[in-house]
Amino acid sequence: MRNLPPFLMIVKEGLDKTLTVAKFLCALHVTNTYLCTSVMAQGPSMLPTFNLTGDLLLAERISARFGRVGPGDIVIIRSPENPRKIVAKRVKGVEGDSVTYVVEPKSSDRCETVVVPKGHVWIEGDNIYDSNDSRKFGAVPYGLIQGKVFWRIWPREGFGSVR
Repeated sequence: MRNLPPFLMIVKEGLDKTLTVAKFLCALHVTNTYLCTSVMAQGPSMLPTFNLTGDLLLAERISARFGRVGPGDIVIIRSPENPRKIVAKRVKGVEGDSVTYVVEPKSSDRCETVVVPKGHVWIEGDNIYDSNDSRKFGAVPYGLIQGKVFWRIWPREGFGSVR
């Protein structure tokens, strides 16, 4: 019975540390889900804005929730073709905008103009020759936007604001 108080002290300290870790993980989850998230953008579709081998970016989630995404913004969006995939693209038009785009940039200069439907955005990669975007699958529902990219973390030479 003499060993009971030290044992209780160890249990209390363990519970305190566990509670601290749980609070930290909850704060991290809330921050990542509702405020800001990091994302790795790689591939040829956003050349020359982002590197082919990948850039680590920060995207804030508040603008997308309040409808503050407009033409020229780079957004992360859940792919309409593969919902498990998140892609980074540039917004070219929001609902009601007329967007003119080159249909087959590799083989012709033929252009088409579309009006973005209500509740949708038109997204395109900066590299029109190698980008899977709205030119292929049409306007994307606004609800698929996950966040607006605002900062490049990596590579170091590109560190800073994304415009």
